[in-house]
Amino acid sequence: MEKSANNGSNAALRAVVAVVITAIAAYALFFAATDAAYLWIKAFHIIAVIAWMAGMLYLPRLFVYHSQEKTGSQASETFKIMERRLLRYIINPGMIVTWVLGLWLAWKIFEFRGGWLHGKILLVVLMSGLHGYLSKSVRMFAQDKNTKSTKHWRIVNEIPTVLMILIVILVVVKPF
Repeated sequence: MEKSANNGSNAALRAVVAVVITAIAAYALFFAATDAAYLWIKAFHIIAVIAWMAGMLYLPRLFVYHSQEKTGSQASETFKIMERRLLRYIINPGMIVTWVLGLWLAWKIFEFRGGWLHGKILLVVLMSGLHGYLSKSVRMFAQDKNTKSTKHWRIVNEIPTVLMILIVILVVVKPF
């Protein structure tokens, strides 16, 4: 019991630290960054998107394999560690940096104008919703409470790819 309470405190502390760091970075970016920083911000936005997408493409694939393992097996326990670390150290930071820098670009460079930009933001919101679903799924697998089939995870594995393709087309082609 004490261990789970301690894990909850650690998670809460990490969440508070993450929010404070994100708020400070966002404040510095939105109010201190000059237009000369545009290329650096754009580069780091792209790097963050790549990190976020790498995790979003890999995590459901881990779920496909994890869902085939017997609960409590050594492989199942290894998948739990892999999933938690992927989410905590790659996917979550990638999403946060993507959002902060992306909003700066949308605000400073594009002034939130353009149908393509609104479409892109909608698709990124959907990707973020999927991120939330996958985060919840990591917790469910960690508690040995996954109720979804391997087929479900194979289908979910394709969603980030479709969203990514649509987002890239909107950014590059700007069809509307």
